[in-house]
Amino acid sequence: MIFNKKLIPLGIIGILVGLAMLIKMNPPETPQREPFSGPQMVVETTTVENRNYRVRLQSYGTVQPRTRSMLVAQVSGQIISVNENVRDGGFFEKGDVLGQIDPRDYEADVRISEASLADARQALAEAEARTNQAREDWERLGNSGDAPELVLRMPQLEAAKARIKSAESALSKAALDLERTQIVAPFAGRVLRKLVDVGQVVSGNTQLVEIYATDVVEIRLPLRNRDLGFIDLPESFRFSESREIGDINVTIHSDLIGNESWNAKLIRTEGAIDETARQLHVIAQIDDPFGKQSEGRSPLKIGQYVTAEIPGIQLNNALVISNNTIYQGSYVYVVEDGILRRKDIVIAWQNDDDAVIEDGLTHGDQLVVTPLGQVTSGIRVAIAGAEGLNRGGRPGGRPRADGENTVEPKGGATQ
Repeated sequence: MIFNKKLIPLGIIGILVGLAMLIKMNPPETPQREPFSGPQMVVETTTVENRNYRVRLQSYGTVQPRTRSMLVAQVSGQIISVNENVRDGGFFEKGDVLGQIDPRDYEADVRISEASLADARQALAEAEARTNQAREDWERLGNSGDAPELVLRMPQLEAAKARIKSAESALSKAALDLERTQIVAPFAGRVLRKLVDVGQVVSGNTQLVEIYATDVVEIRLPLRNRDLGFIDLPESFRFSESREIGDINVTIHSDLIGNESWNAKLIRTEGAIDETARQLHVIAQIDDPFGKQSEGRSPLKIGQYVTAEIPGIQLNNALVISNNTIYQGSYVYVVEDGILRRKDIVIAWQNDDDAVIEDGLTHGDQLVVTPLGQVTSGIRVAIAGAEGLNRGGRPGGRPRADGENTVEPKGGATQ
């Protein structure tokens, strides 16, 4: 029994060594799968085509009045009344009396000037009578020839005439000062700021109220330097023989109170580049902003921020693609014979939505519109919706019949 127990472990070890040698001489065979040669991802494409394209420039600015005035007192005195519409935001018509300065001192000046004029007229009448009497006396005495001016009292007569003119001028000035005691609106408009009120004593050149005209408002719009070649600007000189530039209709948008828009016209171009922004500015004008055309919309506010859409020139046979298909502003992906290719592009013009391609793409290219992450140019892809797609792979990374998965695209275009 003792002998048999010693042989049992040796027998087990021998069996294990024999099995190991047998496995080594006859290893199991693993079936090898053929390399996958189908598409690695599914993408959507669009065909790049030449087409006519109207450039639409985008800009921004703030609403400003075309005519803005600061009314100041031209005479001194106490303000005795103010028009009820002279409040911030109040409307008024041309010729309305906006305020009244105490006129009593100036009424007295008018009466004094009228009296002075009457005295001057009397003095002139007496001087003329004396001159006529002197001429008759000269002739009655039998003197021959013309009488001297001193004999005829001509200097006294001219002085009396001069006093008449002086008195008339003094009366006109007094009447003008009396008229200026009324602050009259020079145009139909709206009040920006009221600076004085009833009871306040003002002197000449005291600021009373700031107003602006409501017939027209303007928006100063900057243009990017790269946009200047894509718009006909209204800046032809009066002697220029260049073609006439027609009205350029601009659409003004604001989201201050909902999404609202106004029709405007591009009326002029500023004569110099702005020194701060280093850009050229154009001026858009909205006519009658508070009239009938504004009904149903909130009134425009001075200083209100707005955006503008300005029509540019018409491009013929242009290659235009969406900005969403451009990566890092310099390249796109296309599909050529089932292979994903990266193409560098040159952008001629671009706005927030579209890009006009100058070089890098041709008519008929299959542009990838599916957002891609970091992918390698040269991989095999399938076009979504193309015939035979299901035989090569299924979109979305779902398993195919042979057990392989398609690769789902990640990420998106970096503008």
